[in-house]
Formats: sequence, structure tokens, C-alpha cells
Amino acid sequence: MLGLPTMDTVRDAASNVAHRWLFGGLADFRPVPRTLIDEGRTRQVFSYHLPAGVEPTGNPTLLVPPLAVPDSCFDLRRGCSVVEHLVNRGRPTYLVEYGEIGFADRALGLEHWVEEVLPAAVRAAHEHSGGKPLHVVGWCLGGIMSVLAAARLGAWPIASLTVVASPFDFTAIPLVAPFRPLINATGGHALTPLYRAFGSIPAPLVRTAFQVSGLDKQITKPFAIALNLADRDYLAQIEAVERFTDRMVAYPGRTVAQIYHRFFRANSLASGSVTLAGRTTTLTGIKQPTLVIAGATDAIAPPRAVGKLVDLLPEAAGVRFETAPGGHLGVLTGRAARHSTWPLIDRFQDELDAA
Repeated sequence: MLGLPTMDTVRDAASNVAHRWLFGGLADFRPVPRTLIDEGRTRQVFSYHLPAGVEPTGNPTLLVPPLAVPDSCFDLRRGCSVVEHLVNRGRPTYLVEYGEIGFADRALGLEHWVEEVLPAAVRAAHEHSGGKPLHVVGWCLGGIMSVLAAARLGAWPIASLTVVASPFDFTAIPLVAPFRPLINATGGHALTPLYRAFGSIPAPLVRTAFQVSGLDKQITKPFAIALNLADRDYLAQIEAVERFTDRMVAYPGRTVAQIYHRFFRANSLASGSVTLAGRTTTLTGIKQPTLVIAGATDAIAPPRAVGKLVDLLPEAAGVRFETAPGGHLGVLTGRAARHSTWPLIDRFQDELDAA
């Protein structure tokens, strides 16, 4: 049974409700200051500023978000920002952003990001940092793209790879199973009319898909909020996730087709070999030390789907697999990530820098 609230709890809850009503919210959405250092088609590379008085230490980190989501996945809000954490430790930090995807981008395939966008971002950050090797950190599809790009680039100038919530075995994703009869019945063309008509998977559908993946949390959210009205940090995180979801953008049409056919239907990532635009990339090309992190309650990329990558990197100079608390976004930037995922990344990078 739930106990009666204390006077302190009632006072804190009233204060939070009043603050949200008067000021529109509780989360601090000030972005970490940054400077644009490079740009091209669907590519902007930013360098984040270290706080005053913080000296740079260690090799730089390049953050790689997935397509269709805002780069705020790495800078969600103050207190739950991967970027803020890294720069506060003195880690030189860079990020690649893709911008809005429109109808004119419908012919861009995944190879555009793997062969052009990410290699250019790696070179820009490498040069801007004074020629230092980079620790590349990718989340979700950003992790998959980082692995494919690293396999093509070779060992230099990428010092390490960290892959967070990136599935490499799509048969291990329970969410996919209900759609397999539709995929098989249509010969794998269930989404074709949609992306051909719009040139992309529209942003509202991307948002809906993300929300459906956490449907249980969507249903129980009002009750959870009511129980946590006195917890300002909890309420701020709810606001931040809602804002993040509202800002999702479209997927380019041809890239959608490739993800659909190569990853969902053929499960080619699990074989360690992917063919894009007639060129095959094998993951045996990965030589860098690699850290693989899965969210314990991630429905989009469950641990078994993420952990498959460990088996696909026989030539890497060490592969670690870790499970951390959280769902798909939470494992990267949830409140628990501050004490689980982020320290895992810190130790991994610090050990390599000290070697």
C-alpha cells in the first residue's frame, strides 16, 4: 500500500506544479555551447566548448546520432546530457548533425552517410583537434552507421568505437515479429508505396513508431507523473523526452528501403556483411577496440540483438559487451545513465588514452 504523503512531499509537489504552470516547464533546455566547424550536404559538424576553467584532457569524442532524430539525444537537458558530461570532464567533444530531410533527399541511400557524411565528419573533427585520434560514439542507427563507416575507413584516425543500443540481429527484436507476416505476404513491399509517394517516412510516423515501442510507458505515464509530482528531476526528464520525440524528422526514402530490405527482411547485419549500392562492407574490417552497450529493458534493440555485434568483430583489438539500465533512449541519456552507461564509456576511453 502507498503511504500518506508527508508535508514536505506535498510542498514539493505544489512547488513543481506551480513552477510548470508559471514558467512552462521544469527542464533546463539550454544547449551546451558549440561552434560549427564543417558542413556539406546533410552534414554539419560541431565542436562543443569546454566550460571556463576546464582543461582539455584525453583524445576527442565524436558523437553520431541516428537519422530521423534530433541531435539533442546527446544533449537532452542539463543534468541528463551526454555532451555536458563529457565537456565537464574536459573531453574535447564533436557531433555530426544531418539537418532536415526533404523530398529532394529521397534518392539518398545509407551509403551516402556511411561513405560520405561520417568519413567527412571524422576528418573534420580529427583535423580540428590537432590530428588526434577519435573515440566514436554512436547510438541506435548511428552506431550501425559508425561501425560500417569504420569498417571502410580502416583503423585510422578512429581510436575506438562505442555502440549504444544498436541492433545487429533483427530476428532478436520482438517488435518486428508481428510484422513479418505482412512483410512476407507483400514480398517485402509493404512500405514501398509510402516512401515513394512522400520521398520519405514522414516525421509524424517516425514519432508514432517511437512512441509505440514504449506503449506500456505511454499508458502508465499519467499515473507515474501523479506519483512523482514531488520529484522535480523525474518531471524534468518526462518533459525532455516529450520534447525530443516531438522534434523527430523524416527518414529519406531510399535509405528506408535499404534498412527495410537489408536489415529487417534479410537480416544481413547478423551475417557481418552488408551490400549498399553494389559495394559490400564486411565487419572484419573493424580493428578498433569496441564497447557495445545494450539497454536492459530496450524493446527496440534488446540485449540479444545488440550483443550480436560481439560475434562479428573477430579482428577488433578487444570487444566488451555491457548491459545498463534503461530502454532505447534511457540507456543513453536517462537518469540512470549518469551512473551506469556514462561511467562505462568514461572508463573505456580513459583506459585507451592511458595505454
